[in-house]
Amino acid sequence: MIEDPAAAEASLDPIRTRILRELAEPGSATQLAVKVGLPRQKVNYHLKALERHGLVQLVEERRKGNVTERVLQATAASYLISPAALASVAPDPHRFADRFSAFWLLALAARMVQEVGKLIAGAVAARQKLATFAIDGEITFRTASDRAAFAEELGVAVTRLVDKYHDGGGKGGRKHRLVVALHPVLKEQTQTTPFGEQETGAGQ
Repeated sequence: MIEDPAAAEASLDPIRTRILRELAEPGSATQLAVKVGLPRQKVNYHLKALERHGLVQLVEERRKGNVTERVLQATAASYLISPAALASVAPDPHRFADRFSAFWLLALAARMVQEVGKLIAGAVAARQKLATFAIDGEITFRTASDRAAFAEELGVAVTRLVDKYHDGGGKGGRKHRLVVALHPVLKEQTQTTPFGEQETGAGQ
């Protein structure tokens, strides 16, 4: 989880993103230069920036003649930029109170990314498992009224479950955050390339 704005900026550079992907396995500047098609000096420049922000780390140093080759590796298998890295413009759930607002949904998702990221970091540091649960699926509604009816029934069902299991006393229990979301699935668009082949991508 990247929370430092400077680290987020460093990671978003396309070349550095490619380097991070290549460094899922340890590699040197010389090896990376071949893979990304850049001079070794240029690769070294990007590596120093990534290392400065804790995105790559030294694995070992190899002596080759009069030269010491540094072997580095990405510090994580994947990275996610926390909304905290852009705190001044991050979506704020408190600005929206409409459960049908797409902006509120986005703000809730941003808050979840930030909170779960911190929880994962804490669990890793404590060598403990993090208890979470999620459901991901798709549903097709015939009409908008069906969708509205589904949302209403889902809200009633969730409220009933919360009333059943929520410990109002709050003594000794662990508070959990519950988020239920429903949004349209992105439509797949077929595009024709200059060579006549077709590509599929996500669209609005």
